[in-house]
Amino acid sequence: MAARVNKDEFEGKVLKSDIPVLVDFYSDSCVPCKKMTPVIGDVEDDMEGKLAVYKVNINFDTELAESYDVQSVPTLLLFDKGSEKARQSGAVRKPQLVEWIEENLK
Repeated sequence: MAARVNKDEFEGKVLKSDIPVLVDFYSDSCVPCKKMTPVIGDVEDDMEGKLAVYKVNINFDTELAESYDVQSVPTLLLFDKGSEKARQSGAVRKPQLVEWIEENLK
């Protein structure tokens, strides 16, 4: 299961990561976010060592969500070498998520 990351850890774990990072901005009260949890967990397991996965709870890390202009949840941000490469809002199924990640990391 993806670990939570807060604004104090974000730079070190996400922006300075040696591998690409998927960040899931979510809220505990969001039903689509809850549906995404097992999907993101499966992707994390399948791509272990090739992709790091973290979660940001927008209720606790509002400043971080605002700094990345997260307007709705779930919002997935894909980072590579410290830069945002892609953004996906809304719930998606695993095949679509994997395809989106692979397409944006080419």
